[in-house]
Amino acid sequence: MLTHASLLHMASLSSQLRRLSPSDTVYGVLPMAHVVGLSSQLIGSLACGCCLQLEERFSPEALCAMLRDRRISVLIGVPAMYARLLDWCAHTGTTFADHGLRVLGTAGSPLTPELKQAVEDAFGMTLQNGYGLTEMSPTVAQTRLESPREDCSVGTPVPGVEIRIVDLASRSDVGRGGVGELWVRGPNLMKGYYRAEDLTRAAINAEGWFNTGDMARQAEDGALYIVGRTKELIIRSGFNVYPVEVEQVLNSHPAIVQSAVVGRPVSGNEEVVTFVEVAAGMTLERESLMVYLRARLSPYKVPSEIRAMTPLPAAATGKLLKHEITQLALRQADARQVVL
Repeated sequence: MLTHASLLHMASLSSQLRRLSPSDTVYGVLPMAHVVGLSSQLIGSLACGCCLQLEERFSPEALCAMLRDRRISVLIGVPAMYARLLDWCAHTGTTFADHGLRVLGTAGSPLTPELKQAVEDAFGMTLQNGYGLTEMSPTVAQTRLESPREDCSVGTPVPGVEIRIVDLASRSDVGRGGVGELWVRGPNLMKGYYRAEDLTRAAINAEGWFNTGDMARQAEDGALYIVGRTKELIIRSGFNVYPVEVEQVLNSHPAIVQSAVVGRPVSGNEEVVTFVEVAAGMTLERESLMVYLRARLSPYKVPSEIRAMTPLPAAATGKLLKHEITQLALRQADARQVVL
């Protein structure tokens, strides 16, 4: 349950951090049934008098036309959207020589260094990154326009938001550089889960700290790095495997648009299962991919099974549906999937 005050707070903050003004045109492709599309895109644009160009659904061709004809100045999307855009552009020979963008940003799922670099090369400008959750209306951290980053940090906490990084075993705060569970609080925190007091009490403690369920670390300069999800952690032969680490390596492969890594229980253990979406016109062979992965991952992180599937199950925002993908991993591959 998000209050009017929390939504307006984040809308105001979003417009301030992106320096929005009535001269801007925001590309409104994020669904407004989702909190990012509602608070940041819609209310954030209205709060400062921007023009909001609404689109029913994402299409690389439609976006390129808008960039060319309507002079869109602010584009915020999810990494999967940019991956599809670059794939489409590569096959059509489309470039962004004269796009007119002032802000280029992403959030919603992990950003890989390879995708960040490819997007920046295509647009000739920095791709800003951010992190948030519906429960926080949604923003927790964001990179700043005045401080562009070369890495995939999600930036520093936005004004008003406090963070803690908590050790899973001791429940005490870890020092800078250490990995732990990310806890947050601020004026944008939800009232709670609708008609679910037990879930609310389990997520928010008496001091108002919300347990995000995400694993993170904070660098000396205050920048946050999201390592993975607590619930998505795969324990293979006693070693911790964070899916995002494996996904980043997979997504750096030139034939892969995006990937999803999940755990699958086996006798007394867990194994790593990977789903990949292969780029149009490309082929992917298991042996060559395994060579690529073994050169970049520890042995226990290398997937036991790789399935190719196009498209991967995703929400309207483009965010991959890990729950559905986990269920697919528990069943034999169907006609939509190819086991490499």
